[in-house]
Amino acid sequence: MGFPVHRPRRLRVNENIRRMVRETKLSVDDLVQPFFVIYGEKVRNPVESMPGVYQLSIDYLVEEVKKARDLGIPAVILFGIPEKKDPVASGAYDENGIIQRAVRAIKEKVDDIIVITDVCLCEYTSHGHCGLVKGSEVLNDPTLELLAKTAVSHAKAGADIVAPSDMMDGRVAAIREALDGEGFYNVAIMSYSVKYASSYYGPFRDAADSAPKFGDRRSYQMDPPNAKEAIKEASLDIEEGADIIMVKPALPYLDVIRLVKDTFPEIPLAAYNVSGEYSMIKAAAKLGWIDYERVVMETLVGIKRAGADIILTYFAMEVAEKLIS
Repeated sequence: MGFPVHRPRRLRVNENIRRMVRETKLSVDDLVQPFFVIYGEKVRNPVESMPGVYQLSIDYLVEEVKKARDLGIPAVILFGIPEKKDPVASGAYDENGIIQRAVRAIKEKVDDIIVITDVCLCEYTSHGHCGLVKGSEVLNDPTLELLAKTAVSHAKAGADIVAPSDMMDGRVAAIREALDGEGFYNVAIMSYSVKYASSYYGPFRDAADSAPKFGDRRSYQMDPPNAKEAIKEASLDIEEGADIIMVKPALPYLDVIRLVKDTFPEIPLAAYNVSGEYSMIKAAAKLGWIDYERVVMETLVGIKRAGADIILTYFAMEVAEKLIS
């Protein structure tokens, strides 16, 4: 039986009714705030392609992490910009490297917030690739040792979760074995399991100074037309010990988020609302083409509705302010 007995608009007539029957609710608990950290003091370098985002020295980073904590955001994720780069990414696993220093500072001065560290080599290699390079080839197996070494150094500094984003085969198993071998059984792995070779990363590469100096990353990051491959990648990472899996980017891959969540409902699923997605909204808002606040909220609700349990987003702190107000 249809109209006029059934009138779906009855449950849309005012905001209170809409709130009562709302299927998907965005919470501060869903959010992770990314930060870029750089050497120096009192440094707050604006990222031109990401309005409102900055490269922060550790002193300013600690202040921002405190603000995130006070807003109720449960976790932050850190990306480091080293003073110098080399072919073997020595800054990534240096016990006194930028991320290691940043984690120690946060753990010393900010309580009750989870610190996630990005585990990759691209910010630290002189060639800008996510692994060791021989000629024009990005080497898989020799890279695993350095990724594991990096993860252990982050755990020693106090990281709660390490997040390998390199897309080398076998890196989750290598990291889990290394962490357990050092007694870090409770340090979780949030794997960038389904990371596409996306054009949406451009502003991030400005922020992290991580663009490859030759070629691209299509030989190790996933091919955008593929969805079934996401299940294989996620399955392998889960078997190897990933505690949380991730799809990146989010908006062009909402179908993949849903596919992965439906296939592995028992595994927490993160989605990264990446730099290009962020910057496009900022640019359109600057031109007056969109209702900025509504578009931001609709974007994050859409990512959650697709199946994400955790959303990494540069909007986290401003959205948290709105959610708790």
